Amino acid sequence: MIDRGFIAQLRGYGLTTAEIHYYRPDAPSLLQLFVWQEYDLAPDFPVLFDFLDHWRREIEAALHSVRIAHEGLIRPTEWNAVDGVISIQ
Repeated sequence: MIDRGFIAQLRGYGLTTAEIHYYRPDAPSLLQLFVWQEYDLAPDFPVLFDFLDHWRREIEAALHSVRIAHEGLIRPTEWNAVDGVISIQ
């Protein structure tokens, strides 16, 4: 069985991490943190925005801010040809 995350990476998805800061209704003076990770497509982030839409509809906590980090894990290799000889004594 092939991993779902690997298939997503082959389709151009990269690992997206969102740091979500929010206020709980029972403690509005405290800023809370939730970390979310999923494979998503940059720069539009449809999976993340679907999650945030769900948050706004279903969760009573008010969003303060969202920080996003994204990394495409599968990409062409970075290879440079070196012309020369290096002697190590």
